[in-house]
Amino acid sequence: MTNHISRRTLGGGMAALASFAIIGRANAQANETTFERIGRTKVLRVAALPGEAPYFFKDISTGEWSGACIDMAKGIAAVWEAKLDYVESTYGNSVLDLQSNKVDIAFALNPTPQRALSIGFSKPVLVHPFGVIAKKGFEPSNWGDINKPEVRIACDLGSLHEVSARRFAPKGTITAYKNRDDAILAMAGGRADVDVLAAMLAITAVAKNPSLGTFRLLGNPTVALPSCCGLRREGDTRFKEVVDAYIDMNRGTGQIREWLIQSILKSGARPEDIPAELSF
Repeated sequence: MTNHISRRTLGGGMAALASFAIIGRANAQANETTFERIGRTKVLRVAALPGEAPYFFKDISTGEWSGACIDMAKGIAAVWEAKLDYVESTYGNSVLDLQSNKVDIAFALNPTPQRALSIGFSKPVLVHPFGVIAKKGFEPSNWGDINKPEVRIACDLGSLHEVSARRFAPKGTITAYKNRDDAILAMAGGRADVDVLAAMLAITAVAKNPSLGTFRLLGNPTVALPSCCGLRREGDTRFKEVVDAYIDMNRGTGQIREWLIQSILKSGARPEDIPAELSF
């Protein structure tokens, strides 16, 4: 008896095999790690934060991104000879974007215990000192100078700025505003004497609006917290290892400090606006 395979049967079998191959590739891609996906696609997806100078600047007319974090992102992408894909986000949403695999890396995140429940972190990109924007005529030099009931302290709700204010100036009259912009508006409107902020954010804010007052680093104690890259947690640690190696090399050579200072100056600050004792 002669076996007879029709063209229709053969065609159907080939189509099924092709479908299985496509499904197999899709499953493999769905399960690939960040390290593998960047190597395959030559694309690094970055959470980009509009309005967050000096880390991120977006040219409204051209759509071009720049800033210290963009410089770092380009350097990391160059390891794979990859290009950047910018995903507009916020500090809070960038954690969710990592979890949902929308981005591969998020910059300028403090590694809080709450965030660490959801994502992983790189080594510190910088250790960021805290201080205040102080109204004109007020020149605090330490936390004790603002730890008084007559000093009106602004900060943004739920932030490390608020944590620092309540820990080191609990006797001050503290008002936590919905976000950082609202806290700065309180300063502009004369409703606060100081606004607790990380150094680079404060210097940038004063550069944009000198009428706010001056930035003052506070001591006794010096409060400085790490700023890291947020990364998705996965069993394959190769991507984190590359990012950590990149940070170590560029911190050691002073490149990251140079990018940060360049970005602070780009925001409109003058070299003399950067305190000599400010270190990263």
